[in-house]
Amino acid sequence: MQKFLTKLKYGVFVGLLCFSCNSSPTDNSEIPPEVRTPVTVTSVSNVPLNEYIELNATSTYLQQNFVKSTLNGYIEKSNIKFGDQVHRNEVLFILKTKEASAIGNAVNQLDSTFRFSGVNVVRADVSGYIMQLNKQQGDYVQDGEQLAIISDAKSFVFVMNVPYEDKPYVSIGEKVQVILPDARSLDGIISSSMPLLDSATQTQSYSIRVNPDQSIPQGLIAKVKILKSSISDAETLPKSSVLSDETQTNYWVMKMINDSTAVKVPVKTGIEKGDTLQILSPHFSPDDKILSGGNYGLSDTALVTVNKQ
Repeated sequence: MQKFLTKLKYGVFVGLLCFSCNSSPTDNSEIPPEVRTPVTVTSVSNVPLNEYIELNATSTYLQQNFVKSTLNGYIEKSNIKFGDQVHRNEVLFILKTKEASAIGNAVNQLDSTFRFSGVNVVRADVSGYIMQLNKQQGDYVQDGEQLAIISDAKSFVFVMNVPYEDKPYVSIGEKVQVILPDARSLDGIISSSMPLLDSATQTQSYSIRVNPDQSIPQGLIAKVKILKSSISDAETLPKSSVLSDETQTNYWVMKMINDSTAVKVPVKTGIEKGDTLQILSPHFSPDDKILSGGNYGLSDTALVTVNKQ
């Protein structure tokens, strides 16, 4: 019996040995090739950058001239209509007293040397536009009654509302660009500030004087660029090179450390201008290669293939 068990064990051992020799290996399967992401690279540039604050400004006339009657009588003739442009000393109305309207030329017929007409001429005191017309030809008016309102052309300005936190960047006498909705640009100068603060919006009003080459209507909303900061030699990268998280609080770039590997480098950004973004830190050398395309979604250390541009 003992001999039988010994032979059985020997047979099982030989059988297992033969099976292991004849079976094909499964542990030495083929290793899949490395996956490399095709990318494009760029390098930092040093260029001047300006940062601006963009604010709204509304066209308006700061002063208005009130045209009033100088007698009790009738408007014999009116030479203006709403919206007309008038000039200083231009005749606006011809008034005739109610007495002259009643008796006509009877007094002059009795005494030709008296030269009584009862007619008075009302002229414009300033140049501007008729913004309001209260009376028409044939209307009866009283002494001192308002006939029309003229906007003083010399008081034309753009009123800009500046948030109080941006007040340090605005100064009287500063030259600015006023951009109209039709893309025209006007040279302006900040001339004065209003000593009031809007309690709801916490903004202060500043007036900007311009010299337009043509008439600008009141109430037009334009854009004004205020210089906030200027850097003569800023280190910049294309915006496509800079990645961020969902909350846009953390930023980084993918930097090549050799011919085939890119690593994640956290950065701090500054001024943004068009497709360019300032890099505050860290400092990159012109020889550093930064991924500008194919960088989205790459891991901290990624295998890449640089495409020739």
